[in-house]
Amino acid sequence: MQPVNAAHDTLVRWARGARASWDAWWHTLLVGAQILVLALSPASYRAGAHRHAVLSSVYRATAPLLTWFMVLSALVSLVLIRIVVATAYSYGLSQYALEVLVRTLVLELIPLYVALFVAARYAMPGAQEVRKHLALQQREGVLPQRQALLVDQLLPRALGSLFSVQLLAALSSVVALVLTYLTVYGFSPWGFPGYTRAVGGVFTPAVTLIFGLKTLFFGLAVAVVPLAAAAQPDRLGRYTRRSDMSEFARLFSVVLLIEVVSLVGNYY
Repeated sequence: MQPVNAAHDTLVRWARGARASWDAWWHTLLVGAQILVLALSPASYRAGAHRHAVLSSVYRATAPLLTWFMVLSALVSLVLIRIVVATAYSYGLSQYALEVLVRTLVLELIPLYVALFVAARYAMPGAQEVRKHLALQQREGVLPQRQALLVDQLLPRALGSLFSVQLLAALSSVVALVLTYLTVYGFSPWGFPGYTRAVGGVFTPAVTLIFGLKTLFFGLAVAVVPLAAAAQPDRLGRYTRRSDMSEFARLFSVVLLIEVVSLVGNYY
C-alpha cells in the first residue's frame, strides 16, 4: 500500500499546487482589471489626497532612478554599439550595422531591461511594503475595504510603476539612438540624412505600434503583478511574507510572454 499512498500524496500535492497557481493568476487578472478601470477613470485620483498620493508615487518611482539608470543605460548601450559596429566592419557588413543596432538595442533590449530595473528597484519593494502594511493592519484588526485598498494603496503605486517604465524606456531609446549616430558618424552632420532614413526604415508603422504596445504592456505587468501578489492573502487568510524570487519569477514569466508575442509580431 505504500506506493499507492505515495502516489496519492503526490497527486494531492500537485492538485493543491495547481489550484494555488490558478488562484494566484486569477487574482492577478482580477486586480489588474480593477486597477486598469480605476486608472481610466480620472475621477478616482484627480483631486484631494488621492491626487497627492499618485503624484508622490510617480515621483518616487521615477526621480530616484532616473540619473543612475540613464548612466547605466548609456554605458550598456555604448558597449553593445561598439561590439556590433566593430563586428559588422570586420565582416564587411557595415551597411547592416545600423539596422541590427536599432532592432536589437532599441526595439528589444531597452524595454526589457527597463521593465526589470523598475520592477527590482521600485515595484517589488513597494509591493512588499504594501503586504507588510496589510499584515500590520490585520494584527490590529483594521483591514481596509477592497475599494479603499485599491484606490489608496494599489492604484498610486501602479501608476507610478507604469509611468516610470514608459519614461525610462523613451529616454533610453533616445540616448541609444544618439550614441549610435555618434559612434558611426562622429560629430559630423553629413550622416544625418542617411541615419534618419535607416532608422525610419526600421520603424515602420507596424513595428512602431508593436514597440509602443510592448512597452505599455511591460509597464502594466510591472505595475500589476507584484501588487496583486501583495494584496492576496495566503490560504489561511494571512498576509505573511512571500519569497521575492517566486514573485520575480511570476513577473518575469509575464514579461517573457509579452516579449515572445512582440517577436512573433515583428518577425513572422
